[in-house]
Amino acid sequence: MISFDKIVNKMWKKWWKILFKKDIFEIIDPESKSENQNMVDKTVYKLKAAGVIISLKAWVYIVPSDDDKILNKVDLLEKYYLKLLKKYITYFVWSSYYISWTKSLQFHLKDFSVPEKIYIITRDLNKKIKVWNYEIIFKTISGKIESKKINLYAKMQDFVVYKNLEWLEFKISNLELSLLESAQISDSVAGLDFSLLNKAIKKYSSELDHEVFHSIWRYKFIMSFNRLKEIAKHIDQELYQCFLDIIKQNGWLFIWEGLRGF
Repeated sequence: MISFDKIVNKMWKKWWKILFKKDIFEIIDPESKSENQNMVDKTVYKLKAAGVIISLKAWVYIVPSDDDKILNKVDLLEKYYLKLLKKYITYFVWSSYYISWTKSLQFHLKDFSVPEKIYIITRDLNKKIKVWNYEIIFKTISGKIESKKINLYAKMQDFVVYKNLEWLEFKISNLELSLLESAQISDSVAGLDFSLLNKAIKKYSSELDHEVFHSIWRYKFIMSFNRLKEIAKHIDQELYQCFLDIIKQNGWLFIWEGLRGF
């Protein structure tokens, strides 16, 4: 194993980076020899005691700037949230994902606040990660084609865009898909944010691509179209007619539960 001073120097080169415990292991003991595990754990403890790293949660650390050292853990987590999110996404699914539901729509609306829950759609991973009072939720999404249930991840790739957030690139649902997702109930406790849906339609109704909506409806979201139809009725008649036509294409499946909350 390398000396502690050399380990510290390597740590400082990681400044502003999120590190998992395994990243530190690779610096301390590149060969990952099992007989060195106790020494590695002691070194991690020593790095924390010396303020070289700060623990955000079990096995997750940052290499802090001087300003970071006076922040409490909540503010520190919020400061590094997007870096941590990117780290988890890269670690678990690399590029096979997209950010969906309400947070995706908020990103389009330039709201970059830290969400209590963020949903990451993946091809085959279902996993929840708790970081203090926040949750990062990896999940799959299914739908139907000709009454056959399928995994929709590949189908939804046509409706995903890249967005730069604080110099980090993320894949997120495009504006149309994120609007439909946000009109679904993804959380029985939180329910729907109708003010967000109203705001998005009022701001972007002239920018929404009706062809995208006509491409998506066959897979999912009929409840969303019912809800968005009622919002659009008072904002944009062309958009209202688009949603109405899609519902008619779907066998005139008007779902009155979709009106609840207006």
